[in-house]
Amino acid sequence: MPDFATVGGFMKDLKNLTALTIGSATIDIIASVEDQDIERMTMHNATSSFLLLEEGRKIDVSSIKSSVGGGGANSAVALARLGYRTSAFVKTGKDIEGAKIKEELEAENVETDLMIMDDRLATGQAIMIMSHVRNPTIFTNRGANTSLTTDEINPDLFHQKDLVYIASLSGNSAACLTHITRLAKEAGAFVATNPGIRQITYWAGDIVEALAHVDLLSINAVEAEQLALTLLPKGQPISAERAASDGPLLLDRGLGGRSFESFVREVCKLGPKIVLVTNGAEGAYAGTSDGIRFHPAGKAEVVNTAGAGDAFATTLSAYAAAGAELETCLKAATENALSVIAAPDTQSSLLRLQELQALLRA
Repeated sequence: MPDFATVGGFMKDLKNLTALTIGSATIDIIASVEDQDIERMTMHNATSSFLLLEEGRKIDVSSIKSSVGGGGANSAVALARLGYRTSAFVKTGKDIEGAKIKEELEAENVETDLMIMDDRLATGQAIMIMSHVRNPTIFTNRGANTSLTTDEINPDLFHQKDLVYIASLSGNSAACLTHITRLAKEAGAFVATNPGIRQITYWAGDIVEALAHVDLLSINAVEAEQLALTLLPKGQPISAERAASDGPLLLDRGLGGRSFESFVREVCKLGPKIVLVTNGAEGAYAGTSDGIRFHPAGKAEVVNTAGAGDAFATTLSAYAAAGAELETCLKAATENALSVIAAPDTQSSLLRLQELQALLRA
């Protein structure tokens, strides 16, 4: 019996579908520090907290681990484990780190024939410091991830791909987004993109142009706020009564001085059929021109939040591209993200299709 991804309805078998992921690939060095070994500071008027690293001091850590990460690599592994025949279009150096990324992707049944290994560049690397709330501080050298050019992206990449998933693009690679989305859509793929805050901030015009060729836009609440403030016309304001209610936060508070419904309608006018906004521990919102669904985040012991957003967006894209109902997409994405935050790295706890199916049926 085929592994259909829907509960109570028909959709395409994920094992018959193909995917291409585009984005970063890095070597992640993950250092876990016990709470008592590093100070954490919060400020009344700040939205973030801060880890204080003492100059000239060696800090004991409970573990140091190395793993493959980056949005392009994370999404490729996630899709392969969900049954998609997956290719990764990522760029690394022709070095030991690049070879490790290639080896690890192939071990996850991800095709690496499209991978670019440039001997003039270094593979991207990141150092994650995890402590207290386990939302890591990340030092990153993006390396080859910033150097993708449109000359390296040709229509053949997208041939017979059911899903093209574009993770966050950094540096000069961000300028390729419109070119990628246009070619992917012309090839008939379901196109999903998960741009980062830097793309939305510094490549605003390119984002708008690219969205004309996108089926699913996935962003977090901070990125959505930036998008609302910089790209969209002023929308319908929210009422004081609604802002003071205790319903789903973004539905009550809105974004960028407009209602969340207005935000979703304006983004859908730019092209996407689905607008996904994640809001951390609260949950996620999936909006279409017909309305908005909210799904709570669920609970899990948090070891590391890095990679949870990749898992959520990729899983929702995988199910949406296969034709699942939106509620099923949200449930599947939530379960995979919960699994990822229970592990120290971004990939080892990504669920396989049978595991996820069992959770959806429970």
